[in-house]
Order: sequence, then C-alpha cells, then structure tokens
Amino acid sequence: MDHRKEELEKKRAKLAELRRQREERKRQAMQTQDAAPRLDAIDINDLVNSLVGDRARSDSNSTNAMNSPDLSAPLSREASAGGRERAGTAADLAARAASPLQMPGADTQPPPPPPQRAPHAFSTSELVVFDFAPRERVMYNKEVQTADAAAGADSDAAALLTEAEVARRVGELRERDARAARARSEDRQRRDAEAAERDAQREAEARRLTDAQRGSILGSAAFAGFIDRAARVVERALDVDYDVTVDYARAAADAAADARPQLALVATLADERMRGRAVMDIAWSPRFPELVAVAYSRNAAAPNEPDGLVAVWNARARSRPEFVFHAPSEVLQVAFAAAAAADAAAAASAPAADPHLLVGATYSGQLLLWDMRAKALPVLRTPLTAAGHTHPVFALSVVASAAAPHVVSVSSDGLACTWQLDMLAQPHDTLELANAAHARTDEVSVTCIDFAADEAAAFVVGTAEGAAYAVNRYDRAGCKAGLNAHDAYRGHSAPINALRFHPTTAAGDFADLFLTASSDWSVRLWRARPPAKPASPAPADMRALHVFDAFDDYVYDARWSPVHPAVFASADASGRLALWNLNADVELPAHAAHAPRALHKLAWDRPGRRIAAGGADGLLYLYDVGDLAAPRADDHARFARVVGELGA
Repeated sequence: MDHRKEELEKKRAKLAELRRQREERKRQAMQTQDAAPRLDAIDINDLVNSLVGDRARSDSNSTNAMNSPDLSAPLSREASAGGRERAGTAADLAARAASPLQMPGADTQPPPPPPQRAPHAFSTSELVVFDFAPRERVMYNKEVQTADAAAGADSDAAALLTEAEVARRVGELRERDARAARARSEDRQRRDAEAAERDAQREAEARRLTDAQRGSILGSAAFAGFIDRAARVVERALDVDYDVTVDYARAAADAAADARPQLALVATLADERMRGRAVMDIAWSPRFPELVAVAYSRNAAAPNEPDGLVAVWNARARSRPEFVFHAPSEVLQVAFAAAAAADAAAAASAPAADPHLLVGATYSGQLLLWDMRAKALPVLRTPLTAAGHTHPVFALSVVASAAAPHVVSVSSDGLACTWQLDMLAQPHDTLELANAAHARTDEVSVTCIDFAADEAAAFVVGTAEGAAYAVNRYDRAGCKAGLNAHDAYRGHSAPINALRFHPTTAAGDFADLFLTASSDWSVRLWRARPPAKPASPAPADMRALHVFDAFDDYVYDARWSPVHPAVFASADASGRLALWNLNADVELPAHAAHAPRALHKLAWDRPGRRIAAGGADGLLYLYDVGDLAAPRADDHARFARVVGELGA
C-alpha cells in the first residue's frame, strides 16, 4: 500500500508541474500582446539603423527618400492589423540583419554593397503562434504502470484522485487481502482435516484384524514374552513394601516399631506348579541379591510333568517365580555359576562367571546347565556314561580358580569329578574316593561336601556312615590325592546331611571351623586339620569342639551367617528354624520359628538379613533375622574367646 500511495503522489506532482508550465506560457503570451502597441511608435528606420549600423544607413536613407510618401500607409495599416503581426515582422527583420554578423568564421572585411533591388511593397500578413509543451522524459519503474502514467498525462481529471477515492481503494485492497488470507486459512484447515481423516481411516483399517490374525498374534512367542516381561515389572512395582502415604512432618517416632523382631516371617513363596513337590536345595544369587534358586523333587501324583524343577524366585515379586527350568530327573543340588567368586576371598582376581547360569545335580547322575536368557530346558548336560556319574549326585560345589570357574561334584558311589562350565561332554578330572577300612566295599557314600573359604585344592566330605573325611584333589608334599581315611571326623551316629565351613571375615579368621548336621538329632562344631599337613601314620579320629543337641528330630541343614561370626541357623524335620548365637549361649538357640512341615534346606542371603527355608510342603519361607544382621564391633573377639574355651 505504501508503494501505491507513493505512485499517486508522483502523479499529482507531475500534473501540478504541467499546470504551472501551461500558466507560465499563457502569462508570457499576454505580456507579448501588451508590448505590441509600444512597437507602433518606434520608427522602423531607427530600428533598422540600430540593427545594421552606419554601413546600411546611407542605403536606408535613400530607400526612405524614395518611399517616404508610401511608407506611412503601410505602417498605419500594419499598426491597425495588430501588434502581434508587426512584432513578428520586426523580429524577422532583426533576425535577418543579425544573422550574417553572428556566423562564426565570417570575413571581417566589410561586405560588398547589396545589389540594387526593386522597391518592395509592404503587405499585410498573419502570423500563427504554436505553443509546444516541453518533451516529457519518461522513466520506467516496475512499480509504476506506464499505461496508467500515460493515461494520467492525457487526462488530468481522470488521473487525479481524491482522498476519499484513495481511502476507498485502499480499503478495497485491504479487504481483498483479508479475503485471500481467510481463503488460504480455510483451505489449509480443510487440507489438515482431510489428512487427519485419512490417517484415522488408515489406523482404523490397520487395527481391524481378522480372527486368524488375532489368534496368531496372541499365540506367538514374542507376544507371550512381552506380556510376561511387562507383567513382572508391574508385579515388582506393586509388591514393594513401602508406605507412599506417610507424612514425615506429622509421623511420630515409635519405639516399638524401631525394634526389629528376630526371625520374623516376611513372605511365603508358592506356585501351583510346585504343588506336591519338596524343596531339595536353595541357593541365593551373589550378583542379584533379590534372586534365590530353589530345586524341587518330582511329583509322584503328576507323571506327565517334568521330574525335576528349578525355580528362580524374586524376593521383591512374590506372586510367581521369575524363571522355571525343567529337568529329566529330580534335582538334588543347585548353585549359581558365580557363587564361588562371591564366597572366596582368594578368588578376587579370578575371571568372573556368568551370573545368568545355574548348575544342577540330578538323581540320575547328570549335571545340567541352565541359562536365564534361554528357554526352560538345559543348554548343556553331562552324558550318562561311565566317564561321568552313574549314581545320584548329592554333593555339588562351584569353585573359582585363576583359570576359570569349575564345578566339583561327588556322587553317592564316591566318584569325584571336576567339570568345566563351558564343556560338560566329559569331566576335566576324576578322583575315586575309597576307604579300605570298610568291611564289604571300599566305596564312600558321599552326602555333602564343602570347601574352606581360602582353599581350592582340598575339601571335606560328609558321608552316610556319619563320618567326615578330608580329600586332596592333587598330590602335594606329604599328601596324596584322594580321601584321607586316617584323619576322620567321627562323632555322628547317623548320616551327615549338611557340612558348612565358616565364611571368612575381615576382623577374624575362622576358616578352619565347620558345622555338620546329622540325622542323629545333633549339630557338631569341628576344627579342620590343615590340608597340607601329612596324614597320621595310624588312624586317628578328630574330636568335635562342641555338640548342639537341643533338637527333637532329624537335623537336615545348618549354615553360618555371612556377616555375624558367632551366629548360625539350623533346620530340622520338626519344622523348626533355630537361630544360634554362640556369643550369648552355646546350649540353646537364641530364637526359633516354626513351619507347618519339615524344613529340608536353608540359605542366607549375601547381606545376611534374610534366611530362605524350604521343606516337604514345597513352600519357600523368607525370614528376617532382625538385629543379628548387624554385628557389634566386639563380636569377633568374643567369638574367638568362645572357640578357645570350647577347644580347651
């Protein structure tokens, strides 16, 4: 619009200039008409003399003398014809007289006298004056239409616009621009609506599935896996025991709430798939402290189900297990592949085992390897040949070494095998445990084994005869590989069901102490003989440091606390879980909890805060040990004095 206004202003200025020039020419013409009468009084002779000078004066006098009688009449008629014609004649004469004098390059000598001519007769003439306007200089501008400019020059009235007309046209232009903008906006909105409608139609068509397509999606393994993972995440979030509505500004301190109860049952883990099965073994994961693996026996009432099951439970999502693995035979022992690296201080620099792998020992003699990232079936297994085990394997331990983690297993016929986790086709090493003192056979029926915390070349086995023996895996100074029958830990009158060494601690070293739990209703505390010490020349029985006999049934398991040096837990066939604190009392347990059925196995978690116990009913009980999970600074020294008094 600014360009349009500027164009109109230019046209107005141009028209004003044209009017001014026209008025100027009219004024000059009027002045010329006013000066014509004055020329009538001027003598023609004086005018000629003033123009041609003295040279022509003589000729002019003679001419005037001859024509003086006739000159007055023409002059009178000329004066009467009008000053405009006389002014034109005088101007013409003056131009003719001055032209030879003003020519450049003319000869400076006096011109020759004009030829004698006949006298002229003056006559009346009419002069027409043409008024030509100056030539207009046209400049082209792309913002100004030349046609409009030419039309404005031809017609001043048509080109000159009033303020009202300008305002009207400006309003029309603005209204036209507004209509165009509204049209563009409406068109854009219409296109957007059409595009949204097309997208909605495409989505609706994409969501329309046939029954066959819907069935294939719901039955696919990918969809089932997604639903399973998403459901587990939601269950973990809902199972968190935390009060999100607590108001800390108004919450008062409760002394009763601060006191943590000892052996408080916090959860019971069960699943329909484990109904009718008994718990055979329990193992906590060292890498994921909330995961615990449980091995189950076969269900005699369900012959179509797998004989063995291993479930991995999550202590924070207790509605169902995280993983369930199948086995062709009953699983008697289970362990995580990384368990030894977490328990042995000497294996700190050893290669880390895969935390997703589990190892299980079966009643058929096979060793199975499961992977949490794979399906329910084992990814590796040992063959059922004479090169491996052919009898039930009740003893299994994962040992860390500088080369790679490996598994040591001992079957009930006394065959000890060493396996590499990445190759279970054949054992890496075998060792037959034999006792020549046996009456009928020299085989040793091993029921349990364990390694000391700082020892990988020797271990202690518990047997069905009630005695424990030290076993050297390799020949070394003064000691041969095999079972040391001369130094036996005798004292139990029934099979030994569990054997556990004391874990290492930073404040004290009790790695040579171990517990044995037996079916003779007792638990005994032993001090192990150094494995590198030569065997006695004659058979010698080692004496137990102390006997814990406050039991009313078979004792199936006993394990030390991983954090408190003087605390261990025991599980018996009566369903009692007993918690012993040797710094407080060596005769009676400090705390006890009871389950409905017999408890076969127990296991401490790595932080030492919870105990998982399982029994004949197939349920897994989680107990909180309370204040015993945080030992005091003097507990190590007190326990050292207690052990010294017991061994005196």
